[in-house]
Amino acid sequence: MVASEVGGLGMDAKAKSVVVGLSGGVDSSTAAMLLKEQGYNVIGVTMRMWQDESAAADEGCGSLAAVEDAKRVAEVIGIPHYVLDFREDFCRCVVDAFASEYLAGRTPNPCILCNRHVKWEALLAHAQTLGAEYIATGHYAQVCTDEATGRYTIRQSPGGKDQSYALYSLTQEQLAHTMMPLWEMPKAEVRAYAARHNLPVAHKADSQEICFVPDKDHASFVEKHTGSIGQKGHFVDKAGTQLGRHGGICRYTIGQRKGLGIALGKPAFVTEIRPETNEVVLGDNEDLLRTQLTAGNPNFMAIPPFEGDIRATGKIRYNQMPADCTIRIREGKLECEFDEPQRAVTPGQAAVFYRDDCVLCGGTILRG
Repeated sequence: MVASEVGGLGMDAKAKSVVVGLSGGVDSSTAAMLLKEQGYNVIGVTMRMWQDESAAADEGCGSLAAVEDAKRVAEVIGIPHYVLDFREDFCRCVVDAFASEYLAGRTPNPCILCNRHVKWEALLAHAQTLGAEYIATGHYAQVCTDEATGRYTIRQSPGGKDQSYALYSLTQEQLAHTMMPLWEMPKAEVRAYAARHNLPVAHKADSQEICFVPDKDHASFVEKHTGSIGQKGHFVDKAGTQLGRHGGICRYTIGQRKGLGIALGKPAFVTEIRPETNEVVLGDNEDLLRTQLTAGNPNFMAIPPFEGDIRATGKIRYNQMPADCTIRIREGKLECEFDEPQRAVTPGQAAVFYRDDCVLCGGTILRG
């Protein structure tokens, strides 16, 4: 696959307006500064997405603290700054879906939903009202075109931090109007650049957790958000033999070993969740290995829907190295067969497929 850059820093910047999603972090702040130096008419926009005015720990993405950091950055760079309230959209498109997926025994990736439906869809719509042709973010990836198909796709970043996995669901229209100026910069270089330009967030720590579940207690969040934790049921082995009681399937995820609340005299892992019978299957580490998966709701980037088998590399989690595989389309779903077994194929997570460091397509894992 041969790909060429689009929407990058090499284009004529004169009189071009770009809306930068200023999150209050060092990455988006550096992206805005780079674009301003290149001569773009940069407009900063910060999106309020979750925390309410009375939140005690208001430090997450789109929080009041983030808004203040973004405002200070915009003042240093010398660009206009707007704050938009997208909390209703975020709750509907991301948080409600997150809770319902956990109650159904799946493990969702809320950042992927947020990227597609809030950060890009809503931000691009607002940018167009301001007369801006592009939006820009501080993500570590590159928008490019596949020269064989002419379609937009995303290339993995060579700088050590790559976020292409979480961006696989963006549409062709969204990619056509997106810039990611940090795509090949190492993180240390980004922080050094921000410090040289006196950006007040140069040494601000990166956000590591889901912004609306900062304590990592997904089950408690789901219970508080929905009023339900789901019914208690049985732990079983792969033959269906009951081993004990579980506290509701939303408390568990594939591959989990700690916090099961059951002692079997040997290490036990969650190998399957069966929402139809409200059972959590426990087994050995070897029981987590799978060579096949099926993914629904596919999004096609570098290639359109295809016939036959295609060789690719695939990832089933953000921090995984892509593994060799064969993919095909069957009944509107992506089917994948890996050359080597993969551990803990998890329904609800994304399966993303690449060729030559560019995203071919991806979907939500239905089963492994």
